[in-house]
Amino acid sequence: MPFVKRDKRGVVIAVSQKPGSGCSEELSKDDPALAAFFTGITSAASPLDASDQDLIRVLEDVVDLLIAKGLILFTELPVDAQQKIMRRQQMRSAITNTLDLISED
Repeated sequence: MPFVKRDKRGVVIAVSQKPGSGCSEELSKDDPALAAFFTGITSAASPLDASDQDLIRVLEDVVDLLIAKGLILFTELPVDAQQKIMRRQQMRSAITNTLDLISED
């Protein structure tokens, strides 16, 4: 469960995995105030940044599809590209496991 800090109006302004630094109130991961906080962060990014992130995800999916269909071999990619793809897959897996946004319950 995340811990949050609120401003004088009661709006969540900080989130932490552990209590401290003013983040003392524990919220459930599906609390609307927490969702509003994350929506505010993502909407603050420029449209081009959001587009870049979307495009990166599309390119990752295209590479995965080409490999799955046997059109390219992962080992045919440059070593730097292999390392970057593996690092992003590991980060995405770690984030997915940490956040557990969709529970199987």
